Amino acid sequence: MDRPHAPIETDALIIGAGPVGLFQVFELGLLGVKTHVVDALPFAGGQCIALYADKPIYDIPAVKKCTGRELVDRLLDQASPFKPTFHFSQTVDALERLDDGRYALRTSTGTHFVAKTVFIAAGVGAFKARQLHVEGLAPFEGTQLHYHLPDVHTLNKQDVVVVGGGESALEAAIALCAAATQSVTLVHRRDVFHGEAATLAQIKALRASGRLRFVEGQVTGVRSQQRLHGLVVTDNEAQTRNVALDTLLVFLGLSPKLGPVAAWGLDMERKQLSVDTQSFATSAPGIFAVGDINTYPGKKKLILCGFHEATLAAFAAKELITPDERVQLQYTTTSTQLHRALGVAH
Repeated sequence: MDRPHAPIETDALIIGAGPVGLFQVFELGLLGVKTHVVDALPFAGGQCIALYADKPIYDIPAVKKCTGRELVDRLLDQASPFKPTFHFSQTVDALERLDDGRYALRTSTGTHFVAKTVFIAAGVGAFKARQLHVEGLAPFEGTQLHYHLPDVHTLNKQDVVVVGGGESALEAAIALCAAATQSVTLVHRRDVFHGEAATLAQIKALRASGRLRFVEGQVTGVRSQQRLHGLVVTDNEAQTRNVALDTLLVFLGLSPKLGPVAAWGLDMERKQLSVDTQSFATSAPGIFAVGDINTYPGKKKLILCGFHEATLAAFAAKELITPDERVQLQYTTTSTQLHRALGVAH
């Protein structure tokens, strides 16, 4: 009989790898706190990647314009000196306070943690991609089937099929057409799409040029033999056609769910966690909430506000993690200690 794996012990566990969660890694790292990060998605970035990876953001301080993907890449690079450990494609399903004041947590994949502090940076909840439920398709998820846009350069010289008619599906099709993808086919139940005017205009132009193929109908079957070779698409007149592919990308929308957080006994208001604005602590000692998941008088759901919250939460957590150590405010411009931590010491 296999023995269960020992729990991962950490000073801080961050739930959510969106922009605020990533900045939380950085702020804790400056204070010498190592972190583990859990996210339901298979990649870092949260809403920025899942919903507007290639849309411009204009209100990040000192950054005139960047896409969601660029912002996430910069935050990952900023946090990289502190070597956070990421645990993707899983949710934290259970939380229990131990006798010594630490928290035991278990994820949906069976990973166990024991953490001195917990940071909930889950945004509006854990995002779950709506699945394409077709018999025989599930075994290819993660290899030939994806519910997000991979690096388009990995799809060079492939026949790629995109399923969906919303902004995410359209943007994926446009990005693939701009890359060296062999062929791009867009499949949607009808020849009507939902997106910004500029996006719709690009789709129309790509179809007119022949670069983008469109197939109207619902996916009703797959063609496979060890590998996924194609889809069976049925139109509104019950006519079927086969669509060959190497890679299938599905964009049927995302469903945010607050999930088990609601059952952890934390004070809440309208499905958001109530916090003390001095430390962004929740009603449970050692558990903090930052970003869109929290609420307080005057709350604004902006990324830059979440960065402020993460900073104050980090200082409050450090006092709990090392109660015998005085926590000093240091500046990255002058502190040799911070320079060493950041790997920029001269």
